[in-house]
Amino acid sequence: MRASAALLVLFLAACGFQLRGAAALPFESIYVPGATSGIALDLKRNIQSGSATRVMDDPKAAEALLQFSEETRAKEILSLSTAGRVREFRLVYRVRFSVGDGKGGEFLPPTTVVLTRNVTYDDAVALAKEAEEQLLFRDMQNDMVQQIMRRLAATRRPGTANN
Repeated sequence: MRASAALLVLFLAACGFQLRGAAALPFESIYVPGATSGIALDLKRNIQSGSATRVMDDPKAAEALLQFSEETRAKEILSLSTAGRVREFRLVYRVRFSVGDGKGGEFLPPTTVVLTRNVTYDDAVALAKEAEEQLLFRDMQNDMVQQIMRRLAATRRPGTANN
């Protein structure tokens, strides 16, 4: 038993696996607009708990300014039954954002992230499917925050070359 556990640890170490640690963001402070609800609040909490970067309440006091230019949630029909009822649809969550320094420089140019999930549908359990849709959108929002955090961690200061 111990040999198999040691072998597993050795294997994970050899493949480069490591736990996700704190994100090293290239700025000391950031302003996140509308950080009272939705994705902005989740992102603010994630930055505060997962990095050394401070989230400022005043955009003039922040080194970086996050701007959301789009946040949309949509439902697209994928297939219909022979009776013309929806059988399957796709949930689409799209966020477009950029990060600037407030002086015309860009940490991150306008970037769009799109997440999708396919969901089956049945009129007999419409209430349960509505609850499932809300849970999936919440899960997609959590995924979106993680993707934005990874993009923020990969940015460079304005004026420095991206290697």
